[in-house]
Amino acid sequence: MKNLALFRLNRWLIFTLVVTLIGCKSEGPVKSSVTETIDVTALDPHSYANFNEVHTQHLDLELEVNFTNQKIYGVARHTLINRKATKAIFDINGPVIQKVTLGPKGKEVEADFVIGKMDKDSILGQPLIVTIAPSTKYVNIYYQTGDECAALEWSSQEEKDRPFVYSQGQAILTRSWIPLQDSPNVRITYQAKVTVPKGLMALMSAENPKKTNEQGLYNFSMKQPIPSYLIALTIGKYSYHSYNERCGVYADSELLPKAAEEFSELPEMMAAAENLYGPYAWGRYDLMVQHPSFPFGGMENPRLTFVSPSIISGDKSLVSVIAHELAHSWSGNLVTNASWNDFWLNEGFTVYLEHRIMEYLKGQEYSNILCEIEFDELNQELKEIKASEHPEDARLKLNLTNRNPDDGMTSVAYVKGAYFLKTLEAKIGRTKMDAFLKGYFKKFAFQNITTETFYDYLHSQLLTVQGISFNTDEWLYLNELPKNMVKIQSKDLDTMRLLAKKTNQGENIFAPVKKFKWVEKKYKKKRKRKSFKKVYFTVQLDPKKYNTQMWQTYLRSLDSTLSTATLNTIDESVGFSHANNEIRFEWYMVCLKNNHWAIKEGLSEFLRNIGRRKYVLPLFKELLRHPKERNWTAELYRNAKANYHSVTRKSVEHWMK
Repeated sequence: MKNLALFRLNRWLIFTLVVTLIGCKSEGPVKSSVTETIDVTALDPHSYANFNEVHTQHLDLELEVNFTNQKIYGVARHTLINRKATKAIFDINGPVIQKVTLGPKGKEVEADFVIGKMDKDSILGQPLIVTIAPSTKYVNIYYQTGDECAALEWSSQEEKDRPFVYSQGQAILTRSWIPLQDSPNVRITYQAKVTVPKGLMALMSAENPKKTNEQGLYNFSMKQPIPSYLIALTIGKYSYHSYNERCGVYADSELLPKAAEEFSELPEMMAAAENLYGPYAWGRYDLMVQHPSFPFGGMENPRLTFVSPSIISGDKSLVSVIAHELAHSWSGNLVTNASWNDFWLNEGFTVYLEHRIMEYLKGQEYSNILCEIEFDELNQELKEIKASEHPEDARLKLNLTNRNPDDGMTSVAYVKGAYFLKTLEAKIGRTKMDAFLKGYFKKFAFQNITTETFYDYLHSQLLTVQGISFNTDEWLYLNELPKNMVKIQSKDLDTMRLLAKKTNQGENIFAPVKKFKWVEKKYKKKRKRKSFKKVYFTVQLDPKKYNTQMWQTYLRSLDSTLSTATLNTIDESVGFSHANNEIRFEWYMVCLKNNHWAIKEGLSEFLRNIGRRKYVLPLFKELLRHPKERNWTAELYRNAKANYHSVTRKSVEHWMK
């Protein structure tokens, strides 16, 4: 593959690993140890796997899920493509390895293996190095998840009546619950046999059941090759609503009616996406409404997107999240970044596609609103990046060697990436852009590519062949936003900024206003000269005229010098403190910046019951800017953190230090 050849040109990283010899039949390590030096290529700076020599082609999982001790007991059976390697290196970060065998099931022989010593604050975890023969085709790893498993979130003691567990694999968390080659470069098909407590439904990023198996026995198959971060599992008391033969939604039984209504436009979204970018390649497309602790708005697990219940607003104002995750079926899942340094290839394309889908459904102005809001978020994040230790993170092409890949998951990848494509579209025209994207998805379907591979394809298939000049290098490799960036502006958001300006100047925009107009007087007899009179009437701003995104802009445009009386008037008029989660978040941010602490009770309830990092992290960061409230903030976090996934907890705790 072309991307592997490019990676081989990178420098070699030499890791000296102290490894502990593990007894193949034991539950834990024995006392004897050896030291071994292993050369690991820079094919992927976030994986130990030697997938250029040997890689997994297919994975068979046998999993038993134990809710009592919150562990998964499993066997990961790897079918390999072996280029005469004598070692197969896998990634682990937490699983206890019990034994490793070679050979097909029923004809297994035990293998020698060693595990590298893990540093206390390791990001990558450890390499699991298995001795194999040049002809070895099967490696079977028997294991159990450890006491700390970063990917999995389990139900708490308070939720025993509705048990659940779910996984979140992106970027490199799948290795915490499955021993595998945890690099997006390694695409695999998989099957799984999963045993769960009776009465619960198990679902995976695969072909899924529609009803609960009362015996708790489930079989899954993912026939299309996917990267490891897209292997997903969730278990709970779920029910299913079908929209048609191609898509539907799963949710907790009590939440399902609301979810089914909220996402009823899903079939139209699928039709719009296919009309734009070609056939959907994954069979069914279903949604799974996750537990409130889920750390993201959505996760694009193929065939089964996980979404946060926080996007159920009652008025479908937040369904662009669904359009985004659906778009990943082409960008990210079908054509995947080769490493996390190329993350923008996943997300920049997806945001562009998301906006096109929403434009198809709701019109140009709605798409413009989404663009402008996200562009404002990009500018804010660029200021923070510029002042950070890594101002180079403002580039699309990243260098995250020796860093957490999550560091690259910023608005740069999402929004700057999308604006690169929007600017390209403005240059070449939409017809050519759509034809180029269709060809791109077809050319690289079920492959992983680097930024350099995309660069070559863009120039050879579009720019050079048609004699088009475009500043590709500036977009990809420089910190600044290029000057030729397309400008997108929404008239509706201009209206909201004007309203915010009036509020900042002390005007009560919600108060009734007495106005008049001139009306011609009417007489019984016709008069040569017309006469007019004033007719008075009262007008008042109607909050229902404005959607969620418009109110977001209004709230973000408010000053941090507003009085308590002004804030109370605003909330009494619009009810921000009782609105959907997106608006409540923005409202709490405004109040904190204005030292309006009457929100404490509502804010506390909000942070205890929603684990979406987009909300939780900024709110705690803002709280930490108020030294007098530091004890209250610390106590609030102690009470809330049990309801957060590890992704959210670690993000907040980074700032709590």
